[in-house]
Amino acid sequence: MKNFDLTGKTVLITGASRGIGAAAVHAFAAAGANVALVARSREAIGDLAGRIGTSALAIPCDVTRYWEMEQAVGATINTFGRLDVIVNSAGIIDPMGALSQIDPDAWTKAIDINLKGVMHGMRAALGPMIAQGSGTIITVSSGAAHNPVEGWSAYCASKAGAYMLTQVADHENRGKGLRIMGLSPGTVATDMQREIKASRIGPVAQLDWSAHIPPDWAAQALVWMCTSDADAWLGKDVSLRDEGIRAQVGVA
Repeated sequence: MKNFDLTGKTVLITGASRGIGAAAVHAFAAAGANVALVARSREAIGDLAGRIGTSALAIPCDVTRYWEMEQAVGATINTFGRLDVIVNSAGIIDPMGALSQIDPDAWTKAIDINLKGVMHGMRAALGPMIAQGSGTIITVSSGAAHNPVEGWSAYCASKAGAYMLTQVADHENRGKGLRIMGLSPGTVATDMQREIKASRIGPVAQLDWSAHIPPDWAAQALVWMCTSDADAWLGKDVSLRDEGIRAQVGVA
C-alpha cells in the first residue's frame, strides 16, 4: 500500500468500533493523524484508542442524537485544536426483508443511523470547517445508493439519501474551501457481510466470502481521499470497484 502523510491533521471517525470505521482508525493513525473515535461501544473504542496512544481520543456517542454529535466535534477540537476530516462510517444493514413485511420501527432505526447520523456528522462539522476555511467530509456510501437491491429497502433508501446529502453539501460548501465526497467500497469483509450472508436475502448474500475486499482497502481509500489526488471526485462517490481508483489508492 502507498504511504500518505497526514501529520498534524485531526480526523473524526464515526462507527469506529468495528468494520471499515475501525480499519480507518488504524489507517489514519498510521498516516500520522490524530484520530477521534466515535461509536456507541464505549469499551471497544476505548481499547482501540488505548492501543494507538495519545494521538487517539475515544468519544462514546450515538450519532442519531445531534447534540451528542455536536459535543463529539467539540471534544475533538478541544483536545487536538482543530478538525480537518470527518468520516461518516456508522451504519447498519437491518432490517432486511420484503418491504411488504418488514417492521416499520426497525426501518426507521436504519434511517436514523444511516441518514440522520450522516446529516448530524456533517452539520456538526460544517461550522468549524467553514470558520477555518478548510476541511474534508467523507461518507461511506454504497452501490445500494444508486441501485435497488432486493430486501434492502431501508439500506438503499438511507444510502441514496446520504449520497444526495453529499451532493448538496458539496454544492453549498466547495466554494468555502471544503472537500465533500463519498466512498462506495463495494462488498467488504466485515460483520455486516456476515449478517447479510446469514440472512440469505438478496444477491449479495449469495456471494462467496472470497469476493469481498478487506476493510484495510476501504480504509486506505479514505486516507487517499484526503489528498488532492481525489479532488476530481468532489461531490461524488469514489468507487473502489474501479481498477483505476484501486491503482491510485495503492491496493491490489
